[in-house]
Amino acid sequence: MNSVSRRNVIAGTAAAAALVPAAAGAQQAAQTPQPSRAPNTGGTDPGPRDLSRTRQNPDMLNPPSTDHGTLPNLRFSYADAHVRQESGGWTRQVTVRELGVSQDIAGVNMRLNAGGVRELHWHKEAEWAYMLYGSARITAIDTQGRQFVDDVGVGDLWYFPGGIPHSIQGLGDDGCEFLLVFDDGHFDEDSTFLISDWFRRVPAEVLAKNFGVPANLFGHTPSPDELYIFKADKPGPLAQDRLDGVTQVPSAGSFSHRMLAQDPIRTKSGTVRITDSSVFKASKTIAAALVEIEPGGLRELHWHPNTNEWQYYIEGQARMGVFAASGQARTFDYVAGDVGYVPFAMGHYVENTGSTTLRFLEMFRSDHYADLSLNQWMALTPQQLLQSHLHLDKQVIGALRRDKAPVVPA
Repeated sequence: MNSVSRRNVIAGTAAAAALVPAAAGAQQAAQTPQPSRAPNTGGTDPGPRDLSRTRQNPDMLNPPSTDHGTLPNLRFSYADAHVRQESGGWTRQVTVRELGVSQDIAGVNMRLNAGGVRELHWHKEAEWAYMLYGSARITAIDTQGRQFVDDVGVGDLWYFPGGIPHSIQGLGDDGCEFLLVFDDGHFDEDSTFLISDWFRRVPAEVLAKNFGVPANLFGHTPSPDELYIFKADKPGPLAQDRLDGVTQVPSAGSFSHRMLAQDPIRTKSGTVRITDSSVFKASKTIAAALVEIEPGGLRELHWHPNTNEWQYYIEGQARMGVFAASGQARTFDYVAGDVGYVPFAMGHYVENTGSTTLRFLEMFRSDHYADLSLNQWMALTPQQLLQSHLHLDKQVIGALRRDKAPVVPA
């Protein structure tokens, strides 16, 4: 090879090598979301940036052109919540401190290892729960001195009214995980009434008088810091914990409920199970719906006429558009483990934007579930009146549904 040919090869190789990072850079730039939904709108973001967060919330970076005005933040992820770790499991919470708009509902995500116990306790707020994983044994008594002990699994609920003492213990080989919902956004998981804490704050002579035993038998109670969520042996069969000769809480007033056993409202693109005091008698302050939407499906445009909506996303991915009146609307994106919120009476939809089933809970501080469908309202409004407002095509008028379809297909 002569020197000229050799120089050409070297130059060509160098040029090709230079093109590799350039091409890679161009490809990366093309894959990097930018705050520009259309030509001559927005621009690029040179950084610094959190691309993983940007990709998780595309409708924040590039909101639909129909979004307008300002709304409070309506999304918070449990991934951003502090985790309290104990010997028997862990817990984290989303309250008004994390999601400022949620004044009426707070949520706690808790994990109990096999045998792990959430200490005997009570609180001012009512506690509603949904089992996410595994199984647990729950115990309580009611104001009439009746005992309640039950084992709950995935999809089961429990509800303990404010002031009712109770406990939770993980079962099986790997314990459990569950979502707790409280009927006050200012609830704090660290401010419950713990049995160990009370024992340590009562003089031994008073304890002796109360229980009818010598005072020297007290003073050995562990610190509440050791017992909050602690290791313990797994309990025996359920029947052994239901004490002989003790009246049990009747089934009509049971503190637990099998939500997945309910026959759901079925549509072509999903299901809805509604659980309120009409089917779960004990649940006086929390109503809920478990919604499942297939890919491309939509929780129809609707609103709730009685209270705010607090959401928990169990699996899949979604976007929610919220209409706040006065020309204001915002769109938020959600994935599993996120909390969503819709203020009272605001119109909204939830769309499955993923390739798998979207599953989420809607919770309300109410004894009953209520919603109003935009489609049904329009269908039941005189057509001439409707046309004078919206100037709709006849095909739109003909497609209106007189019956609710809470989940509509793609």
